[in-house]
Parts: sequence; structure tokens; C-alpha cells
Amino acid sequence: MGRVATVFLALSSLCACVSLPAGVPRTAQDPWESWNRGVYRFNDGLDRAVAKPVAKTYVRIVPSFVRQGVTNFFRNLDTPTVMVNDLLQLKFVAAANDLGRFVFNSTVGLGGVLDPATSAGLAINDEDFGQTLGHYGVHAGPFLEIPLLGPSDLRDAPARVVDGYTNPRQYIKNSWVKYGLWLPELVDKRAHLLAGEAVLKDVYDPYAFIRDAYLQHRAYLVADGKITEETLIDPASDATDEPNSH
Repeated sequence: MGRVATVFLALSSLCACVSLPAGVPRTAQDPWESWNRGVYRFNDGLDRAVAKPVAKTYVRIVPSFVRQGVTNFFRNLDTPTVMVNDLLQLKFVAAANDLGRFVFNSTVGLGGVLDPATSAGLAINDEDFGQTLGHYGVHAGPFLEIPLLGPSDLRDAPARVVDGYTNPRQYIKNSWVKYGLWLPELVDKRAHLLAGEAVLKDVYDPYAFIRDAYLQHRAYLVADGKITEETLIDPASDATDEPNSH
């Protein structure tokens, strides 16, 4: 795995040093924009060549009810991570809700393939360790485009490693099963993005659009929907900058 990662990092570095489009200003939240755009170009090329065609084929040949079962299964696997971060943020009611969801769907829902918990009125929550850090005041830091994984930031990128240890699949002893679960999950996630691709067709700068959408969405999640203009401003930026420079 280390050798594979090294190869992909080397490939991404070949296209990492790119010039910024004319007329596009630098932003305080993206000081590594030249690198990030190069990695984005690499990721986009790989997506067009492999991930997107696989996702389209998956949607075309797999019945919708089967695809929904796959989505339910992986969402159920992520529920312990959500529950742990509920507790870390002292959201005890939400943690009880998510414990109920996990138990109900893992048993009555046939290992999470079905979702009777939602029908029973148990809400679907979304928490991760990056949000927990943000909850306690850790700023997102600079935007970061990660090879293969896509948009992130300096807070969320290492937080993904922590989340990995709160996911049940981390403790599956059979390596074929443990790592074999990654492919269907990635295909399922990519398939869900197909519907929103039409928005990017009319966007002048897709990279900037995706970057800004990611940062705003994460700020929204960290604030539990209580978003303000100040929430989106980088506190590490120079206080003497003009407001329009952000």
C-alpha cells in the first residue's frame, strides 16, 4: 500500500505546479492553490477515466432498490463513528438516537441493508472527528486537495484517520473482506454525485466552485446549521486585508 501511495503521489506531483487562471485572485483559505489545482487536475482525469464510467455502469445495470440497500449498509457502518463524535461533542440525545439506529438497523434491518430506523422516526445524523475538532474551536485551516480522496482541509484530512478507527470494518480480521468493502462504497458514493454534475457544466472555474462548496458545507456542518458570515472568514488571514480580499 505504501508503494501504491508513493506512485500516486509522484504522479500527482507531475501536474501539481500549475499556473492560476488569468483573473483568478488568491484566497486566504487556499494558500497552496497552485499545488491543489494540479492535484485536482490529476483527480479529475482519473475520475473521468475510471470512477465516473464505473459509477454510470453501476447505476445503469443495478436496480435502484439494490443500490439503496448498498447505501443503507455503508451508512449503518458509519453510524458508530457518528455516535462517538456525538458523545465527544456532548450531544447525548443524538448519541442515544444513533445507538438506536445502529442496533435497530443491524438487527431488524438485516445488517443495515434495510433502514427501519428511519421509518421508526430515528433521525440520520452526520458527525465526524473533523466536525468535533471544529466544535471545540479548531479552525479548518488551508484548503487541501488530496490525491485520490479529493477536497479536504488541514483539520479534516488527519481527522479521517481517527474516524477510521471508530468504524467497525477496521476490526474485521479477514483482510479480503476488510479492504474489499472499500470498492463498493466508493462506487456507491460516486454514483450519488452523478446527479449534481450538471451544475458544473456552466461553471467557469470548477475547481474554485468545488473548493468553496466544500468549505461552506463543512462550516455549515460544524456550526450545526447556525452559519454566519464570520464563520466563513479565515481568522488566520491578515486583519488589515480589505473585506473583498477574502
